[in-house]
Amino acid sequence: MSEKIGKLKTLLLILIVVELLGLVSLHFLFDLDIKLAALYFIINTLTVYFLVQYFQEDSQNRMFGVSRILGSEAKDAFQFGQIGILTYDENYTITWMSELFAERGINRISKKLTMWLPEVNDLIQGDVENVQVQIDDRTYEIARKEDARILFFQDVTEQQQLEKAYQEEQVVVGLIHLDNYEESTQYEEEQEIAMINNNIRQPVVEWAKNHGMLLRRLKSDRFLVVLNERIFKQIVDERFSILAQTRKASQQLDVAITLSMGFARGSSDVAQLDEMVNQLLELAQSRGGDQVAIRRQGEDVKYFGGSSEAQEKRSRVRVRIMAHTLRDLIKKSTNVILLGHKEADFDCLGSLMCLSRIVQAYDKPCCIISKSGGMEEKLSGAMNLYKKELEPRHKFVTENEALNQLRDGTLVIMADHHHPSQSNGAQVLEKARKIAIFDHHRRRTDLDINPILVYIEPSASSACELISEFVPYQTGKVDFISEEATIMLTGMMIDTNRFKVRTGTRTFEAAAMIRRWGADPQEADNLLKDEYSEFETKTKVLKFCEKRDNGIVISAVTDNEILSRAMLSQVADTILMIKGVEAAFVIAKISDSQTAISARSRGHVNVQVIMERMHGGGHLSAAALQRENTSVEDLRTELIATLDEVMKEE
Repeated sequence: MSEKIGKLKTLLLILIVVELLGLVSLHFLFDLDIKLAALYFIINTLTVYFLVQYFQEDSQNRMFGVSRILGSEAKDAFQFGQIGILTYDENYTITWMSELFAERGINRISKKLTMWLPEVNDLIQGDVENVQVQIDDRTYEIARKEDARILFFQDVTEQQQLEKAYQEEQVVVGLIHLDNYEESTQYEEEQEIAMINNNIRQPVVEWAKNHGMLLRRLKSDRFLVVLNERIFKQIVDERFSILAQTRKASQQLDVAITLSMGFARGSSDVAQLDEMVNQLLELAQSRGGDQVAIRRQGEDVKYFGGSSEAQEKRSRVRVRIMAHTLRDLIKKSTNVILLGHKEADFDCLGSLMCLSRIVQAYDKPCCIISKSGGMEEKLSGAMNLYKKELEPRHKFVTENEALNQLRDGTLVIMADHHHPSQSNGAQVLEKARKIAIFDHHRRRTDLDINPILVYIEPSASSACELISEFVPYQTGKVDFISEEATIMLTGMMIDTNRFKVRTGTRTFEAAAMIRRWGADPQEADNLLKDEYSEFETKTKVLKFCEKRDNGIVISAVTDNEILSRAMLSQVADTILMIKGVEAAFVIAKISDSQTAISARSRGHVNVQVIMERMHGGGHLSAAALQRENTSVEDLRTELIATLDEVMKEE
């Protein structure tokens, strides 16, 4: 209708102009008196103008009137529900708008709908069922009547405000733990303890109260906090600044105290939140502490922090308890199957042989899965070298052979890993009833199995260090030959980069004990020496290095040469020896269908967090990932994007 009125106005305007030109022509060409004609022209023009204006206003009034179409009751119902109706023609020109728009001063009749509200394009095309738009200071949800040019607008502003208020007031439960607080204050003088409390513990209390959290002390080193989603969003936006504050204060006081925190949210069941938050705190601590684990019900765990290496927290008492628990499990089992990770390395196999000797001390049948899942090249060479000495003392089998030995009373032990996807005996884990885990890597969120014993200590340098500590507490006689001890020492040397990273006093004590068992450091060094061909390969890989900001070096081998994972890690270690390099990432194909990244760090850059963002894992200073059907260049691009994201957050 508005389009027809517009055409009529244009036509009348043309006629008036023609009539005016005619009068002027009569006056000047024929010298006629046109006063009377001019008066008539003016009256006629004004009459036409007022008639057209009246007709247009009446037409718009009729267009706005829901009550004229559906009755006053329907109009009141639409107004009460804050619902507006709009119609448009085949050209998407608005032809009618209901009273709701008129009352709010919105008049877009004869205007293009898609230019006014571009968001409705997807709605008109049928790609979505409804859309939300912002008009002035109010929010409307728009729905479309199928097979008709009608849109329904519902004002959902108040609903959104209520929903936002409800979400902001949702309860969040948290636990805050001061790692190593008891150990650090146990034998200190009162003055030192007071300084620790004033400079480390009290700021945590003030941080919580300043943000409006309800805080209650459960123990001297643990607090329960209750907050809402609004406060939680604030502390997330601040990236949990209290972590860095506590770390800095600890360094100034020369104590190894850090914060571990867990926050559970997204549920109205308080008991469920309590269970979740305890699991989250355990996760944060098992990953080395100095970090926050948060989880919303139904979603994956997210981590913040973790930028410092795990401190030694395992006590002699706990080691003895674990050693005795392992002994009891072995004694109650019919036989034992030992599992390592895929592409086994010296640390993996060394720890398995240590466990094998412990099991044999109690006269229990034992086998090691080492003939499935692959083995690193240097380890394979060492196994061939020591074949005559090791085979009489250990039973090395394939996964299928181990499956044949699996019974209801079988104990399955995982060493140097804790997830079935990494294991060289995944089928054994699926069918096993009793599983124990001994690992030194930071714990993943979900184990995907149900073990009866879990001993994951990220503060340990290696699995060999972790398991060798059990030997002095065994009641059975555990003995080793030089070849076994040398492989264990070699494993420790690799995982500590020849005792340069991730080493503590316990590391050297374990190394000294293994040395007493007959380990030969010179022989261990020989086992790690490169062949000339390996030296050439490393040189080729190093030519792809590119230095980026923050002391990060990436070497992406783009010539499609297939390298071993061991070679990738060795090159990363070599790059890390360069002055000024804080972290090294080596990317290359490890098979025709797989691409991998090996990441190494001096400790200032958390490569574990970076690899976890890309669905890998590992340690703070040593991590990795591998992908199926992904090019080196694609993985490099993703790595750079992840690095930028993590660095920006930090």
